[in-house]
Amino acid sequence: MSLTTIAIPTKGLEELGLHSTNNLLHYQLSADELVQDTLRLHQGELNNTGALVVKTGEFTGRSPKDKFIVIDEITENSVHWNDFNIPLDEKYFHCIRKKILDHLNVQPELWVRDSYACAEPRYRLNIRVINDNPWSNLFAYNMFLRPEEEELDHFTPDWHILAAPSLKLDPMECGVRQHNAAVISFKHRTILIAGSGYTGEIKKGIFSILNYILPHDKGVLSMHCSANIGRDGDTALFFGLSGTGKTTLSADPDRKLIGDDEHGWTDQGVFNFEGGCYAKCIDLSAEKEPAIFAAIRNGALVENTNFYPGTLEIDYTNKSITENTRVSYPLHYICNAKEPATGGIPENIFFLTCDAYGVLPPVSKLTPAQAMYQFISGYTAKVAGTEAGVTEPKSTFSACFGAPFLPLHPGFYAGMLGEKLKKHNANVWLINTGWTGGSYGTGSRMKLSYTRAMISAALNGQLNQAAFETHPVFGMAMPTSCPGVPSTVLNPRNTWADKEAYDKTAGSLAKQFITNFEKYASGVAPEVLAAAPKI
Repeated sequence: MSLTTIAIPTKGLEELGLHSTNNLLHYQLSADELVQDTLRLHQGELNNTGALVVKTGEFTGRSPKDKFIVIDEITENSVHWNDFNIPLDEKYFHCIRKKILDHLNVQPELWVRDSYACAEPRYRLNIRVINDNPWSNLFAYNMFLRPEEEELDHFTPDWHILAAPSLKLDPMECGVRQHNAAVISFKHRTILIAGSGYTGEIKKGIFSILNYILPHDKGVLSMHCSANIGRDGDTALFFGLSGTGKTTLSADPDRKLIGDDEHGWTDQGVFNFEGGCYAKCIDLSAEKEPAIFAAIRNGALVENTNFYPGTLEIDYTNKSITENTRVSYPLHYICNAKEPATGGIPENIFFLTCDAYGVLPPVSKLTPAQAMYQFISGYTAKVAGTEAGVTEPKSTFSACFGAPFLPLHPGFYAGMLGEKLKKHNANVWLINTGWTGGSYGTGSRMKLSYTRAMISAALNGQLNQAAFETHPVFGMAMPTSCPGVPSTVLNPRNTWADKEAYDKTAGSLAKQFITNFEKYASGVAPEVLAAAPKI
């Protein structure tokens, strides 16, 4: 699609407050055209495989303390206000919106894109994105679903995203913490982004609103997970925080990828929210992540990486800008992506955790109540930081495996999940991709080949035939055998040389779970509370 062939929706832009006569408007440019615009403006360069490489500036990740939801008659009594859902008075929304529009109106060029979210047509959400640089518009092209050209003549946006990374706000005047902000208004169906060039703010803004609209208004469970589908049509979901293996384990050459990050679950099945992938690049290699590595080509957008000196080859081990190096690309860049990006009712659901304490079993089966407890907890533990001498594991709890993007109480999502588990009798498995034989520094990381074998055994029904024993502290059912996996590793206590040390560590982790869950206790059912670890 090109500016030369598609009429610019000037009427809609004028109604929004953009005076199109002041700017050169680029509407619905192709990926190649957006790349060329970026190169023309000296805002990026191509690597040796043809991908566009840019720097996002001051922000190389989300800024959760600067994400706001406008408090009004829609949100006041429905949003779960907390450290992630920070209220902003509507007068400040209007102030920031005017600042952004004034800023956009004096830019020499603007890039406008019409796109949509949700692969299931019944829940399609039309989105108009307006950027003051071309590579941010390329991100929107990659990550959202792309309308056919004939649809654009009658395209009506449900939501607008106004993104102005080069605008710095006055915090006092705009009611925000500092010069950057991402603001969501459900009343005005608008996302405002100022002062940050990190493209993930665009993606997660839409994810956040879908996490409100779909469960609250449509009865659809929204989920922060990857999904794939087998040759027989069986769908699987993979939940997990960063570093737990969500992308790696859902990428299976024998199964088609539905999506890698955001999905909805209806009475008929699951669907991807997005039209692309936003993958981490740190330590990327063709051996470890062949699908992602191969996707870094023409049209892909790589953020905050460095080249090997004197070359155009990306050094994926280089963390000098950030560890959160990223690449976005359309879903069809993955060779086994499913089109359309939908699947049936999930038969198997995997909660992935990287437990650096070495306490949790490598594979275990959860009851519906345990599943809801673990879902709300959203646990993983990893080695704290990268500084020399820091070797102790550090726990992370992120409700529903995506707390920063959940406008509603976590119990709301967990309750919906519980209802679906009971209705459809789906299996829920907890997979520990972390340590065995001891905590970090003593034990060793679970072999990826073992983890893959456990997931395969769950998917093909072999684990359903196994005998199980109950974990004495966490209560989940642990299989005593699994094809392709030594039985000695299946019970974590048996892998520790010092059994008393295991018991002590397990008790300590259980206390962390219980303490973390206290803030959610009032919003969940009694059977979920009863699924807590036993000390």
